[in-house]
Amino acid sequence: MKLFRRFLFCFSCLLLLPAVAVAQVDINHADAKTLAESLSGIGLVKAEAIVAYRKANGPFARIEDLGKVKGIGSKTIEANRDAIVIVEGTPQPSPPMFRGP
Repeated sequence: MKLFRRFLFCFSCLLLLPAVAVAQVDINHADAKTLAESLSGIGLVKAEAIVAYRKANGPFARIEDLGKVKGIGSKTIEANRDAIVIVEGTPQPSPPMFRGP
């Protein structure tokens, strides 16, 4: 019975893996709400500070530049390193899908 419970637990964990996958967010284009929802340890106030810093100083060149935003330290940056991307330029909208006649 113990073996079955362990198997069931491991199987359940495997099913949850896709839900735990890290979604990436572009810190140079995301709005405050998206940043707050996507980054660990970043609430709406800090996310708004990121957007304000970006507007005042231009886009972030490196992930470590987030440390220049008040209230964001190296631990927060490291905790989110896999979730953060920096895309240069303006993001292009996805082309419309062809639906056919």
